[in-house]
Amino acid sequence: MHAIEKLLAKKAGKRSVKTGEIINCEIDMAGINDLYLQTLRSFFEMGGTKVHDPSKVIMFLDHYAPASTITQATNQKQFREFCWDQGIDLLMDIDQGVCHQVLADKGLAYPGEIVVITDSHTTTHGAFGAFGTGVGATDLAIILATGKLWFRVPEIIKINFEGKLPKGVYAKDAILHAIGTLGADYAVYKAVEFGGSMLEHLSISERMALCNMSTEMGAKASYIQPDAITMAFLEEKVTRAYEIYHTDEDFVYADEVTFDVSNLKPQLAAPSSVDNVFDVSQFIGRHIDQAYLGSCTGGRADDIGIAAHILQGRKVAPRTRFVIVPASKGVLLEAMEKGYVKTLIEAGATFVTPGCAACLGTHEGMIASGETCITTTNRNFPGRMGDTKAEIFLGSPAAVAAAALMGEIVDPTLYM
Repeated sequence: MHAIEKLLAKKAGKRSVKTGEIINCEIDMAGINDLYLQTLRSFFEMGGTKVHDPSKVIMFLDHYAPASTITQATNQKQFREFCWDQGIDLLMDIDQGVCHQVLADKGLAYPGEIVVITDSHTTTHGAFGAFGTGVGATDLAIILATGKLWFRVPEIIKINFEGKLPKGVYAKDAILHAIGTLGADYAVYKAVEFGGSMLEHLSISERMALCNMSTEMGAKASYIQPDAITMAFLEEKVTRAYEIYHTDEDFVYADEVTFDVSNLKPQLAAPSSVDNVFDVSQFIGRHIDQAYLGSCTGGRADDIGIAAHILQGRKVAPRTRFVIVPASKGVLLEAMEKGYVKTLIEAGATFVTPGCAACLGTHEGMIASGETCITTTNRNFPGRMGDTKAEIFLGSPAAVAAAALMGEIVDPTLYM
C-alpha cells in the first residue's frame, strides 16, 4: 500500500484498503472557517446537541478578519458562542490568521493525521505527511456529531521535480509549470504525492505552497514523505506522538510524471485560469495596478522576506499599490522581528490584518474594473479578487515584489 492508504486504513480500523473503496475514518482535526455558518445549522438540523469531541474541533475566523459587514460580524458572533457553549477551546479569532498557517504554527498538523477543514486548500497539510482535505458544511457537521467521515480511497499519482531551482525561481513556479502542463483537471479526486530531488532544497514554507496548489489540479489530498526537513520543523512545533507511514516499494501509482526544474524560468498563470501558464517573459512590461503578497499559498515569513530583500532601500512604483497580508499572527511577529515589516512599510507597502483578505474577493485589497493585479494567491478566476472585469496574474513572491517595485511585470531573477 501507499503511505496514504496505510494512514486511511489505520483511521478506518482496517488492515488494508484499496482504490475506490468506501471507508469511514476517525478524524483527528476538524476545522470550520467563518464562510461556513451552515455547518452549525446542519449540525442542529441533524439533531446534534453536543459535539462528539470538542478537543478535535478548531474554529477559524479568518476569511472575514476583521468583519467588514454586519452580516459577517453576526456570523462570527454565532461561531464564538457555539465554541463557548460546546467547550471548544481552539477558537482562532480574528487576530490569528489563515487556517492552514495557524495549524502549522501551533503544531496541529503532523504525520499520520487526518485533517478535514471547510476549505479546499486543506491539501496544504500533505507537506507534513498528513492527509488533509476540504469538505462542505454537511460533511463537517457529520464530523461534529460523530467524529467520523466517509471517504472514497483515492487513486494516487506521483509528480517528481528533479534538480535544483535556479536563483529567483521558487516552488510556486514549479507547481504552476506542472499545472500548466498537466491541466486543471489532471488530479480530480486523486491524491498527489510530490517527490524528486528538488524537495531536498525546499523549506517547509515552500513545501506548503507546493501542496496547497495541488488543489488547482483537482487533488483531493497531497503528500510529501516526511524527511529530515519535516522532522526539524516538527521538533519545534509538535508535542504529541505521531506515526509516519512509508510506501511499499512495489506500490504502483495510477500515473507518474517528472519535471526537470534545473533551468525553469519564473512562471505566471495568466488570466483567467490557473492552468493558463507561461514563462514570465511573455508579459514583460505589462502595467500592474496592484501587487498582492499573501494567502495560505504565499503569505509566510519567507515570502515576506523575499519581498523585503527586493524592496530594501527602494520604493514601490508611484502608480502601483503593494498590499501585504501575513498568513498568521506568528508570521507577522516573525516578519517584524526580522525587520521585514519596517523595510516594506518604508518602501510604500500596505500591511493588513493576517487572514484571507482579498484572496476571496471580499475586503482588504479588492481590485476595480480594468485593473491588473499580480498576486501570490492560488486562483485567478474572474471576480476572484474584486470586479469581474479586472485581470489577475499568479506568480511567486519574487515576481510579485519585483512588479511592485517596477510597476509592471518583470523578470524577478534580475532583482534578487
